[in-house]
Amino acid sequence: MTSIGIYGSAGRMGRAIAAAIDLEGARYAGGCDSGDDADVLARAADALVDFSVPSALAQHLAAARAAGTPIVVGTTGLNAAAHGLIDEAARDIAVLQTGNTSLGVTLLGILVKEAAARLGPDWDIEIAEMHHRHTVDAPSGTAVLLGEAAAAGRGTTLGEVRVDSRAGLTGARSDGTIGFASLRGGSVIGDHQVIFAGDGERIELCHRGDDRSIFAKGAVRAALWLVGQPPGRYRMGDVLGL
Repeated sequence: MTSIGIYGSAGRMGRAIAAAIDLEGARYAGGCDSGDDADVLARAADALVDFSVPSALAQHLAAARAAGTPIVVGTTGLNAAAHGLIDEAARDIAVLQTGNTSLGVTLLGILVKEAAARLGPDWDIEIAEMHHRHTVDAPSGTAVLLGEAAAAGRGTTLGEVRVDSRAGLTGARSDGTIGFASLRGGSVIGDHQVIFAGDGERIELCHRGDDRSIFAKGAVRAALWLVGQPPGRYRMGDVLGL
């Protein structure tokens, strides 16, 4: 039976993943939080899942590399330096990094990329997301994931076309940009809407998460899939064969 360890086990997602491990036919190898020894857990588990904080990522990746244990990185709010660390770790172990472990969101990203490629630059793209009041990063990791999919569909990168906020006299919308709007409140698990706005018509692709268990199940499924994979950087689409 495959054993899975969790970095960030005391958080909302960590607790949900721990509950999902048994349901998915795996074994819980234990959890690690601030002040705990990351290396001990890495050696005890067949696979690791990290839903902690960006500042702990370097330590967790180092522990996974030292133990040769594959790791799923679901922590959001990562900067370019963090992605560089993931690239380095992927030379030695299998690493799957994603802004959302939901299988439904994974499929939505594929649809967004396809729509962006086929509709072309005449259609404006806006991404709106809402999360509960305790969410600390904006836009959400999922919104960024969807923005990256849309940018890829247009043959560019999100960094070149991203607009995070608009306030005051900003002028007309710049052609080819991808805008983001973030809402926070209540207990919303996660709502995401990608709007393609053309002249006289709109297409809206959306996903609503009603229960945190959908992300937990996807994370466990990703961890199980990652065991036995060669070193490299993977995405949720690989888990689904997309």
